Amino acid sequence: MMNLTRHPGLLLVSSLALAGAAGCDNRPFEELEQRKAATERAKAQAAATASASAEAKAVAISADDLRPFRPLPKEFATELNPVTDAKIQLGRMLFHDKRLSLAQDISCNSCHDVTKFGVDGEKTSPGHKGSRGDRNSPTVYNAGGHVAQFWDGRAATLEDQAKGPILNPGEMAMHDEKAVLAVVESIPEYVKLFKDAFPKDKKAVSYTNLANAIGAFERRLVTPSRWDKFLEGDTNALTTEEKAGFALFTKTGCPGCHSGPAVGGGSFQKLGLIKPYPDQSDLGRFKVTKEEGDKMMFRVPSLRNIEKTAPYFHNGSIATLEEAVKTMGHHQLGKELTDKEIASIVTFLKALTGELPLDYAKAPELPKSTDKTPKPKT
Repeated sequence: MMNLTRHPGLLLVSSLALAGAAGCDNRPFEELEQRKAATERAKAQAAATASASAEAKAVAISADDLRPFRPLPKEFATELNPVTDAKIQLGRMLFHDKRLSLAQDISCNSCHDVTKFGVDGEKTSPGHKGSRGDRNSPTVYNAGGHVAQFWDGRAATLEDQAKGPILNPGEMAMHDEKAVLAVVESIPEYVKLFKDAFPKDKKAVSYTNLANAIGAFERRLVTPSRWDKFLEGDTNALTTEEKAGFALFTKTGCPGCHSGPAVGGGSFQKLGLIKPYPDQSDLGRFKVTKEEGDKMMFRVPSLRNIEKTAPYFHNGSIATLEEAVKTMGHHQLGKELTDKEIASIVTFLKALTGELPLDYAKAPELPKSTDKTPKPKT
């Protein structure tokens, strides 16, 4: 017999052969590797948790930070025009009715599309015969929370605002109130709806009541979002990134103008407060008051649904939200925000995008015209 101890190479080969024949058991080695992997995963998870905790602590939001804000109400009520179901039913129809325009091709909803966050996405909206004004159509959603209506505040209330576009030659272009009422009075169902909505008025069908009905409808065009849940105490309603964006929004000084339930809309401010705005072709509120101090003064826009209401500014000149934030930082606050800071603030602003009450706001079936209803004019 060959002595294997004198031939170590043969001994190694024989050992491997025997191990292969018996079936080598690698389980202890595999279990060790699994334990190592599990340990590494646990360490990574612990590190991530610690990082998240540190980040959450770093963006802790105080009661003082939240004090300038309020959750949206269910409606922006006013004693001057109490909201009733009858007014809402009538106002919803009038808001969507193109027969209130001279060519019968434009309604309130044409420029303030309730399915598109209350805007039409245009720099300036097309009016009668395609004519365009010089200002962007602001959203109708949450507009009841504004200090006044229109960019220059020339209408004090939603009801006052509703009267303007119908008679504006460049918008719906009706010649006068009588022409508007002639349309309404030619439709028996409308006459009945006016009487139901304004039962105490001897003459229910009036231009004031038409505006009151539209205003009542608009007072419930409210879009609650996760921001409201956060304000109501749900600290998990916003992500860590959104909280960080709000913290930077606050630190930067934005709540000085953008506060209240609508996150804006509550005051007038000079465009170019710190650094003059380059385009001063539109002097804003000065056109209404003729007061020197009102030059370049505009109503501060709401930031609710701002992600969805481009283009921005009074003339629709800013295409993106990022550009709008950058421009505001420069001209209003004198700060040059970095791309990272802008992205963080935009992350918060997107949390202001709310839920559209489409079942409430969508176009209803309108009363039918009669042979007495005025025909479209061009």
